Amino acid sequence: MPVATLLPFTATPNRKSVSPTSFRLTEKFILLLVFSAFITLCFGAIFFLPDSSKLLSGVFFHSSAVETNTRTGSDSGDPGSAGSDDRVLAKIRKDHEKALLEAKDTLQKWPDEIKQDILNEKEKVAKESAAQGGNDVNTLPFVEYHRPPGATGHEPQDPETKERRDKIKEMMKHAWGSYRRYAWGSNELRPISKQGHSSNLFGSIKGATIVDALDTLYIMEMFEEFDAATDWVEKNLDFNVNAEVSVFEVNIRFVGGLLSAYYLSGKEVYRRKAVELGEKLLPAFKTPTGIPWALLNLKSGIGRNWPWASGGSSILAEYGTLHLEFMHLSKLSGNPDFAQKVMNIRKVLNRLDKPQGLYPNYLNPNSGQWGQHHVSVGGLGDSFYEYLLKAWLMSDRTDEEAKKMYYDALQAIETNLMRKSSSGLTYIAEWKGGLLEHKMGHLTCFAGGMIALGADGAASEKTGHQMEQAAEIARTCHESYARTALKLGPEAFRFDGGVEAIATRQNEKYFILRPEVIETYMYMWRFTHDPKYREWGWEAVQALEQHCKVEGGYSGVRDVYASTPNHDDVQQSFYLAETLKYLYLLFSDDDHLPFDHWVFNTEAHPLPVIKKDVTDIPNEVE
Repeated sequence: MPVATLLPFTATPNRKSVSPTSFRLTEKFILLLVFSAFITLCFGAIFFLPDSSKLLSGVFFHSSAVETNTRTGSDSGDPGSAGSDDRVLAKIRKDHEKALLEAKDTLQKWPDEIKQDILNEKEKVAKESAAQGGNDVNTLPFVEYHRPPGATGHEPQDPETKERRDKIKEMMKHAWGSYRRYAWGSNELRPISKQGHSSNLFGSIKGATIVDALDTLYIMEMFEEFDAATDWVEKNLDFNVNAEVSVFEVNIRFVGGLLSAYYLSGKEVYRRKAVELGEKLLPAFKTPTGIPWALLNLKSGIGRNWPWASGGSSILAEYGTLHLEFMHLSKLSGNPDFAQKVMNIRKVLNRLDKPQGLYPNYLNPNSGQWGQHHVSVGGLGDSFYEYLLKAWLMSDRTDEEAKKMYYDALQAIETNLMRKSSSGLTYIAEWKGGLLEHKMGHLTCFAGGMIALGADGAASEKTGHQMEQAAEIARTCHESYARTALKLGPEAFRFDGGVEAIATRQNEKYFILRPEVIETYMYMWRFTHDPKYREWGWEAVQALEQHCKVEGGYSGVRDVYASTPNHDDVQQSFYLAETLKYLYLLFSDDDHLPFDHWVFNTEAHPLPVIKKDVTDIPNEVE
């Protein structure tokens, strides 16, 4: 191209040392000849090349106007073609003059300026591409990978603790090995019938157990199994499906699992897959308020809410449990949309009046108004409160808005929902239109760990009080296990009619390998080192081995009060992601995934704290 022939004369590496008077007469004459030849060539191209305008515009600037005219213009045999040709010729001349001016401006710039112009143009094209169809996950921005401390730990020095931790690793090997043998690639395992099991929560996405277990495999140093899982993810994990998924479940298990695997291992495939899936979830936010739908078709981008939810409402624990993952998606993709979507959820909530300071479980995404006034720290509400606290912690304690929302909500929960039984067991009831239902779910048992985790950030006069609350909730949840025949906890237990910490309804007596009680034991051990929490955790290990372990894996049971277990034939993916991970960490040293560097999402996937810098602005991603 003509521009290339001129660049060696003008864009020299040492241009600052060249003065206009430093050319000799012969050099000036050569330059004049070259420039004259260039002008002659350009004008010749206008009249003799059939598509010269496209050539020039393609070299110097982006213009589609001429292409459009030549494609849609009349044929030369048309009676009106003469006038059309004149217009085209005028357009060519105008474009040619513009091209010459741009070329002249370019040739007068310093080399560094030209490089910067190229970078600016690339950035502009990238932004336009993102606006049209999202980021190309194959061209994600460069991110320098630093593994946070504590990804793997040291062997405990105490022999008994080491033996117990080794036992839990054996349990993971049995659960994983059985899944790999009988259900590889399926979402979950049926350990009795020894075949795959798929929940409609994931649509036709496959491999939930693989993605959910990635970080557990890594922190237990089961690297051969981790590599096999990585190979499957690289070759088989596909999100291009025409199916409806739960935005909440796919986010906490798949997005969370992929993000965690990336931060632990540094393998780029996990960052790429996490961002790809995150972008497919963004259409869920296309509602009048920006409160996302519960269900989303990944191909069409059409969303809706659960038909049973109050008046077509979105659910607090679902739309409120996206923040941690989406902040990291913005950090890893360079796309601020993820962070903006979840920050908007807060804006909507902060505009609303809260009954007694509480957050109802239902919010209409069209009107932005609360649905039925049902409040729970268990199912439908639980992880919303967890993510308020953890958003603050993950921001390196700079997200003051999240901090205030969490401690205000905790105060309302203590005032309105927290009660003591006649024998002194502390529990968290549910609130329905101002009336308390004295029931506590297994899911609610996570709250002991949450309150302990946030106690040191509370006002100094409340720290000790909150640690006492956390310990009391842990004791209540332990009692719900101890008062069953199988020493495993029911799905829900009640405090009424003379009954305490016991399930009274048949549909509340099942145990599906849930982690929340173990989770609280782990947090309480980390903060107190009281040996009873490890003992309680070991009791759960023994019960799992005795009543849930079968030849083909681990199964939930239908009635924890029956003397003989009746298995439900499902090994939940969260058993590997959460229950076994929390047990392993309970018997690990505190420097294994230390809390000042890692925050666990609600599926126990560790995500690093986004460390603050003097240039950081609170609530913004690095």
